[in-house]
Amino acid sequence: MNQEKILSVSELTRQIKGTLERSFTNIWLQGEISNFKLHTSGHLYFTVKDDQSQISAVMWRSRAAQLLFRPNDGMKVMVRGNITVYEPRGNYQLDCYQIQPLGKGELQIAFEQLKQKLFDEGLFDDVHKKPLPEYPQRIGIVTSPTGAAIRDMINVISRRYPAVEIILVPVKVQGIGAAEEIAEAIEILNVNNLVDVMIVGRGGGSLEDLWAFNEEVVARAIFLSEIPVISAVGHEIDFTISDFVSDLRAPTPSAAAELVVKDKNEVVEIIRNFCYTMINVMTNSIDSYKQTIAHLTQSYSFNKPHDMLRQRSQQVDEYQRRLEQNLIHHFKALQQQSSSLSQRMNSLNPKLALKRGYAIVKQEGKIVSSSQKIKTGVSAEIEFHNGLVDVEIIGKRS
Repeated sequence: MNQEKILSVSELTRQIKGTLERSFTNIWLQGEISNFKLHTSGHLYFTVKDDQSQISAVMWRSRAAQLLFRPNDGMKVMVRGNITVYEPRGNYQLDCYQIQPLGKGELQIAFEQLKQKLFDEGLFDDVHKKPLPEYPQRIGIVTSPTGAAIRDMINVISRRYPAVEIILVPVKVQGIGAAEEIAEAIEILNVNNLVDVMIVGRGGGSLEDLWAFNEEVVARAIFLSEIPVISAVGHEIDFTISDFVSDLRAPTPSAAAELVVKDKNEVVEIIRNFCYTMINVMTNSIDSYKQTIAHLTQSYSFNKPHDMLRQRSQQVDEYQRRLEQNLIHHFKALQQQSSSLSQRMNSLNPKLALKRGYAIVKQEGKIVSSSQKIKTGVSAEIEFHNGLVDVEIIGKRS
């Protein structure tokens, strides 16, 4: 025993670590996940087991962030990594750098997990769906500027409704950074309020090609958009998260172009129907008003003012006739009074009395009214009805 080397625990552990880590590199391991834990640090800790054995496993935060799905207990997987030894405890574990689900693919699981998550948050609820404008003036399209999808959409929109303005926001539609570009384009259209409605999509492809439209950042950008969004990704059989969260899903980009605008011929026909309806409504309204006016003009209430006016007019005529009669009567009375006064004045006219044999005696230019006033020895005038006679008064009798 004195001749044998005595190892410390650390030395033994270090030798085991070196042996294991050199011997077991880049190995694939199949099993079932249990005791899964997402640490606050972002590292994943779990156990991979089968019916008889189990091994601890870890995936560090930098690699875990690249996973498209969330591992959970009971999930059957294939993991790839290296065997490492955790020296403080002398435990060996699998340092994973790749996890692939068995059965359903990684992308499909990621799709279902994100779909369920957003569904639980209410992002798919109809209450959040915004109606599309019937007659948009400007349409935004978020897609690749070089793909067939943009050409198809421009051709369809130009043919159906050439008056509309199209604003293209070019983005990558697949590969690294595509989802972020799409989300940023949606935000740009909203911040600047550039369009009335937007189409977000691309042409067909594999699940991997369409994956940018399954990213959470795109889904939340669509949900937060104040502008109505039409999702047009892939072919009719393809479904993405964008389809569920958007305000309307179109089976293809061309179908989206047909849904977003009406056909110009249909619009012209609608305008014609409006004009026809307006003319009929106006004509019917005018006829109705004419009938109402005719009914009113024939009604007692409407004619009563006219009747009252006619009565008042007749009363005015009556008052005028009475006034004329009164004036005539008054004038006749005045005429009679004048004639009577004239007769009375004539009867008092001394000249008329002179014709009956009377005479007027004047002396010194004054009428002598009595014999007492006449002067003797003074000449006088005697006026007859047909002339004057000069006399001399020589005496008077009582």
